[in-house]
Amino acid sequence: MANIVLNNLVKKYGNTTAVHGIDLQVKDGEFVVLVGPSGCGKSTTLRMIAGLEDISGGTISIDGRVVNEAEPKDRNIAMVFQNYAIYPHMTVAQNIGFGLYTSKLQESERKKRIEETAQILGLEKLLERRPSQLSGGQRQRVAIGRAMVRNPAAFLFDEPLSNLDAQLRTQMRLEIKKLHQRLGTTIVFVTHDQVEAMTMADRIVVMRDGHILQVGTPMDLYERPADIFTARFIGSPTMNLLPARLIERAGHHVAELDRLGASVALSSAGISDAKGPEVLVGVRPHDLVVGAQAGEGGLCLSGTVSVVEPLGPETLVHLDLGGTSIIASAPGKIIPKAGDHVTVGAQAGSLYLFDSKTERALCRM
Repeated sequence: MANIVLNNLVKKYGNTTAVHGIDLQVKDGEFVVLVGPSGCGKSTTLRMIAGLEDISGGTISIDGRVVNEAEPKDRNIAMVFQNYAIYPHMTVAQNIGFGLYTSKLQESERKKRIEETAQILGLEKLLERRPSQLSGGQRQRVAIGRAMVRNPAAFLFDEPLSNLDAQLRTQMRLEIKKLHQRLGTTIVFVTHDQVEAMTMADRIVVMRDGHILQVGTPMDLYERPADIFTARFIGSPTMNLLPARLIERAGHHVAELDRLGASVALSSAGISDAKGPEVLVGVRPHDLVVGAQAGEGGLCLSGTVSVVEPLGPETLVHLDLGGTSIIASAPGKIIPKAGDHVTVGAQAGSLYLFDSKTERALCRM
C-alpha cells in the first residue's frame, strides 16, 4: 500500500491548461474518487499519476518517492481502464497472469497467484474461457484481476463501469468496494457518476475546469457543499436553486423570493460574506415535501404539478411555480396528478444560501 501526494500539479497541452496546479493527498489504504463532468481534468490527473501523461509542472509522490520521471512500470501501481483492455486471444488465466510473465517468479508461484486472484473475484471456474465467452461484468473482473495479481501499492480506475448496464454497474460497484475492504489497497477512482462517487468513496474530490473545488467525505459534500457547482453535482435529483434578495426586515436578515411570494428568515452567520443582495436559496428535492408544513424559519411554496416520477418508496414531483420549475418529493403512496395544485414545505435547517456573484456557499439555514 502507499500514499499518493500531488503538489501543484499542472498539465498543459500547448496554450491550453487542462489541470491548474492542484494539490491532493491520498492516504495509505484510502479510496478516493475524482468526480466531475467531462473535460474537468479528472482522467488527465489519473493518467499523470500512472505515468501515461507527462506533467507540465509540480510533483507526484508515491509512497514518499517523487515519480515525475519514473516509467509507469516502475511506479508500483496498476490501472484498470474503461474498455477493459484484455486480450481476446488469451484465456482468463493468461489475461490475469499477463503482468507476471516478465517477472522472476517461478511457474508454480505464478499459477498460485493467478488461482488466488481468480478465487477472490469469483473467476476460478472461468479460467480456461476466452473474453468472448464472458459477460461484461466478468470481463471487468478479469481486468481487475490482471491489476490485482501484481500486488500493486495502489489501484487506479478510469471510469471502469461506464460500459456496463445499470444492474451490472450496481453489482460491480459493490464488488469493488468489497475488494477494497478486503485488500485495503490505496485506490484512486475516476467517474462522472456522482452516485458511484457517493456510494464508494472514503473521500470525494470534486473537479471542474482543471481545478479542485472541494474535497471531503460523501456526507460532507452532500450536507456542506462549498459552492453551487458542488451542491448541484452531488445529490440526485439535483438541488433546487431559487433566486432571492437579501433585505432587512424589522432588524432581521431575510431572503426575499420575490417571484415566488415567499421569504426565509436568516441568521447573521455568513451574511457578511455576501458580495451583494442577489443570492440563491437552495433546497434538495428530498427536503421539499408535498403537503409538509414548513414551520418557523422554513420555506413554503405552492405550484402546479407538471410531471410525476413514481420511484416506489417516494415520488418525485415536478412543479411549475409561475415560470419557475422545481422538484419536490412525496411519500411513495401519495402520487399527485399532473395539473394538481399542491403546497410543498421545507423545514428550517434544510435550506442553503449561496452568493449569486461568487457562487460560494454563505450559510446553512
